[in-house]
Amino acid sequence: MRQFSAMIGDSRSFKEPMPREEKKLDHREHIVLGMAAGMGAFLMFTVMNMFAKVLSDNHSVIEIAFYRNLIASVPFLIMIFAFGRREILVLRTKPTLVGLRAVIGTVSLTVTFAAYSLMPMADTTALLFTSSLFVPILSVIFLRESVGPYRWSAVAVGFAGVVIMSRPSGDVYTLGIAVALCAALMHAILQIILRYLGRYESPETVSFYFFVIGTFVTALALPFVAVTPTMAEVPLLFGCGLSGAAAQWLLSVAFKNAPAAIVTVFNYSGIVWATLFGWLIWNDWPLPAVMAGAAVVIASNILIIWRESRLGRISDARVRAKL
Repeated sequence: MRQFSAMIGDSRSFKEPMPREEKKLDHREHIVLGMAAGMGAFLMFTVMNMFAKVLSDNHSVIEIAFYRNLIASVPFLIMIFAFGRREILVLRTKPTLVGLRAVIGTVSLTVTFAAYSLMPMADTTALLFTSSLFVPILSVIFLRESVGPYRWSAVAVGFAGVVIMSRPSGDVYTLGIAVALCAALMHAILQIILRYLGRYESPETVSFYFFVIGTFVTALALPFVAVTPTMAEVPLLFGCGLSGAAAQWLLSVAFKNAPAAIVTVFNYSGIVWATLFGWLIWNDWPLPAVMAGAAVVIASNILIIWRESRLGRISDARVRAKL
């Protein structure tokens, strides 16, 4: 725990004001563009997870994560070597932390795909929203940040929503819920790391090394889990990788043109897309308990976002690389 705290630095650094250069990224005259890009980004993340769920019938989630990272790295390689964006390769000050983010992100991606393979899309998406509820807990443990009664109340309400979604007296996807909550916890750990890392490295650089390192990490398991894709599955693999890359790019556009607190709220549009895909492809429709629990979790998250933005703690650099 002490080593982790030392690696990411004193939590007081998160409370320092943003540099003027970063403040200039907030172009308020393009807020509509930022909102549209944010909605498109979270749609693309849902599309990526939909492709992964379809592929998981015949392929290991590790193999799917490999192809996702490999294909998603191609646009970055084109930018670097065809368009001369060599600055993407430059690690300014935190190479170890960039590598740690990539490894944890790869494991997180694999576990997320596993959660979608085990449960309906809407159920999984709703449970993944709990990642924001884990952040205050991790901030206290690892960063020794103070968390006030408003945030603790929001966390308590949010986890009450998880209990509602778990349907303790009804049909329960026990393994799926456990895997989804594990994925949400890893998403929260990534947020803690990226709150610090976003101050020193560009989102393009962090994303590029995430894709490249993730490709090599997942490749280690391919001799044991790989299944040759059929011709019908090749477009699905490309769809998974390209939608993931598009989501990252759209998210960067969103945070460049609109305040972080506004863009982050569009994350919850994912429940709409997930419900739609689940109904069209798998004929799954979330039970009332799932929708009620999701509403509670989303409300608690919005309360946290509103409170953090009022206190000036949400910055574009902090949230930009979240996903």
